[in-house]
Amino acid sequence: MSHFLPLSRVTKLVGTSRHALQEMIRGGTLDTFDGMVELNELLRAFPEAKWDDDAEFRRITEIKEKAFGKRVFERALPDKEVLAARLFELGNDYAATKALLMHYSQVLSWLDEKIDEIEEDQSTETRHALHTVRAFIVRHLAEIPPDAAKAQAVIAQERILKIMSAHVTIQPSGHEFFVESNDTLLEAALRAGVSLNYGCSNGNCGECRARLISGEVKKVHAHDYVLSQAEKDAGVFLLCSCAAVNDVVIEANVAGAQDIQMQQLAAKIKSVEVFNPQVAALHLLAPRSQRLRFLAGQSIRLSAHGVSGHYAIASCPCEERHIEIQILRKPGDAFSELLFSGLKAHDSVEVEGPYGEFVLEDASTRPVIFLAFGVGFAPIKSLIQHSMSLDLAEAMDLHWLADGAGHYQNNLCRAWADALDNFTYIPHAHSDDVETTLANIVTDYPDLHRFDVYAAGTAAQLQIARSLFLKHGLPEQRWLASSY
Repeated sequence: MSHFLPLSRVTKLVGTSRHALQEMIRGGTLDTFDGMVELNELLRAFPEAKWDDDAEFRRITEIKEKAFGKRVFERALPDKEVLAARLFELGNDYAATKALLMHYSQVLSWLDEKIDEIEEDQSTETRHALHTVRAFIVRHLAEIPPDAAKAQAVIAQERILKIMSAHVTIQPSGHEFFVESNDTLLEAALRAGVSLNYGCSNGNCGECRARLISGEVKKVHAHDYVLSQAEKDAGVFLLCSCAAVNDVVIEANVAGAQDIQMQQLAAKIKSVEVFNPQVAALHLLAPRSQRLRFLAGQSIRLSAHGVSGHYAIASCPCEERHIEIQILRKPGDAFSELLFSGLKAHDSVEVEGPYGEFVLEDASTRPVIFLAFGVGFAPIKSLIQHSMSLDLAEAMDLHWLADGAGHYQNNLCRAWADALDNFTYIPHAHSDDVETTLANIVTDYPDLHRFDVYAAGTAAQLQIARSLFLKHGLPEQRWLASSY
């Protein structure tokens, strides 16, 4: 009996990226069947992998040892009823496997008796042949396959992963994510950067309705929204109130830029991070009951002490309640002057948004070029982090053309390049001759027709860049830009 593993879970087991596995599949070094990897094929493709079957057990033990409060441990584990349901399912798998092995044992006993019965009154040659068959069966049953220990470790580790997390596939978009610890499906999706439709997020509005296609979900939070009997019969449930018991496939809408309604909320300042005298980051925390819903690359309006400003969001939607804004200090921008001179932790800031349609085409798996001019790095950073969370792009190249403020988050970009095998960071020094810098960049991409390009800068910078990229073969529909 073959044991198949979903590609997303294989990435966790072998500790490699989805992109690297897809490269192996395209190159013919890893075979798949309907997006699944067979156990023996996994062992063949990764012979040097260290299959540590008790790694997750050790992690749980460490959490227990360090957890002085009940809340920490409960946050690390699934809801107790969900955990019980997953363990029950694992018990059923074990019982089914044991029953099958007992059946195989009975068949072998029957076969042994049948050989004894048949060899009576047979010729010497026939008895010899039957004894040969019996010896063959006994010998191979006694042999331990060379990869048996590895296979056992992989299966054990995969089973622990299934207890600790459930894999979710969304149709028709094809997005995938894992539900871990005590998260609902909505919380897990947002943490993974998947923008599912939702409104209140606490069970009142019904905006997060989805339909269960396969698998099992369990209600872990009460909700006031009333589902009709027809909806219940069709498998409809609320994402904000349910957790995944096992691997599930759901039908749900993933929001686009035009699907998200305008919001207003009062956020608290966590900190002000001054990179240099010209650029600072404002770190905000949205209320628990009203976190900002936005897509990577969008912008918001901030107001405090009677002044306001419009800025791109630098954080990823996957960062839950955290909102980061990177602001350039410039004459005439009253809010930027307030940020550098008066705003401090715990102050309140009014937030309105989101605005704009400079968002990821997350259905695309093409390689991506990110082009950031100066503080245009802010929306580009949001897009990069979102792309990382979705793990869809074949490759990502970041070109950051500095202005007078320099590459104020240079270490972060280098850390991305060190951590990811499909990310390249190319910083470009400040220059008044932007056109020459851009011309040198496009010459490095003779196959621009294969790429998507996301660019953020001033209108003048973007006009020059767009002209050069389209002239060198980039399809017009794959140029996406945002000016500041």
